[in-house]
Amino acid sequence: MKYAIIIPDGCADRPILSLGGKTPMQAARTPNLDDLARSGIVGRSCNVPPNFPPGSDVATLGLLGYDPTLCYTGRAPLEAVAQGIPLGPNDWAVRCNLVTIKDGVMEEFTAGHITTDEATELMQSLNEKLGSTFEVPLRFYPGVSYRNLLVLQRGDLFSMATQTSPPHDFTGRSIRDALPSGKGSERLLQLMEESRKIFAGHPVNTRRVAAGNPPATQVWLWGLGQKPRLELFADKYRLAADGQRLHGAMITAVDLLRGIAVLIGWERLDVPGITGYTDTDYAAKGRYAAEALKTHDIVCVHVEAPDEAGHEGSVEKKIRAMEEIDAKTIPPIVDALRSFGDWRIFVSPDHPTPIALKTHTSDFIPWLIAGNDITPSGASAFDEENAEHSSFRFDRGCDMLEMFIRR
Repeated sequence: MKYAIIIPDGCADRPILSLGGKTPMQAARTPNLDDLARSGIVGRSCNVPPNFPPGSDVATLGLLGYDPTLCYTGRAPLEAVAQGIPLGPNDWAVRCNLVTIKDGVMEEFTAGHITTDEATELMQSLNEKLGSTFEVPLRFYPGVSYRNLLVLQRGDLFSMATQTSPPHDFTGRSIRDALPSGKGSERLLQLMEESRKIFAGHPVNTRRVAAGNPPATQVWLWGLGQKPRLELFADKYRLAADGQRLHGAMITAVDLLRGIAVLIGWERLDVPGITGYTDTDYAAKGRYAAEALKTHDIVCVHVEAPDEAGHEGSVEKKIRAMEEIDAKTIPPIVDALRSFGDWRIFVSPDHPTPIALKTHTSDFIPWLIAGNDITPSGASAFDEENAEHSSFRFDRGCDMLEMFIRR
């Protein structure tokens, strides 16, 4: 048996007036996904447990069959694993966005999708200015574009009750209610303020402003946590496929997913041209996944583009991202799966990112399962409406993958 998991991040949405009351999934032309829906099962799940933030960290753990209430320790440590950053038992990893804040308003949670080279230069300046002067040993690590990390030593600095907010939840809004609070928050606020001083007049920002791009005015610290541990996927689902241990692979441009892959024992596959944005190479994802199925039992393809479009509030970009996934990513994967005889595919967003809200929600998401041994459930398309009318419903999204693997 060969398995494929496709995660069109944040593609689920709510009806939009400008689309005649349709969602972007309903408005998009997705004949390949709809064919899979008609030949398989469409249902819905909630991947975010009550009282948990509806981020991709929590939701993706649930989607991949891991109960966040038992294993979630924060977003940043998952990304630290992806970057190979060692975390000691007393270390805290903190997500470090480069943002544009003007007059107390979050104008750009990506600092205008700042380049990785520019971000690296800014992180280096923070290390030079703060690394030896701050009261607690720390180090800033560049990631991809605006997504960077900070690691602070000393286990008593924070707790899981320390409150931080994702900057994408406050796009176009005042940051007053988004600032860190609770234990250790004064240190986070101090570092954010110091970064503002260091970035003011920084050569990177001088060049960006001259080129008509928004400056990175400071870092935004959030998503902190300590070293995580997850059961290996091959052990968790070792009874699947007649007792074989499933050898898995992950294709993604996002460190969060790469970190989860490392922790569950999946190989990370590097694909040229994938960006974690709407300009990603959708076809390359499909080609590399199809090739990976020759050597792996289960291949997961994560596409960040619909989520980015949701955060930008762009209906057009979200529809186009779904159409690109359908036309370029899905076909080579399905063709490869069918060539093996016994196969299943699972397509599901991790969470919704509604255009109207520009942020994640904990709403139910639609999913589909198709394969050579799956009996059609009567769905007509892959969208939120078909999922809502389905009898297949999982209030705990982490229970969903059991059905996909073992059904």
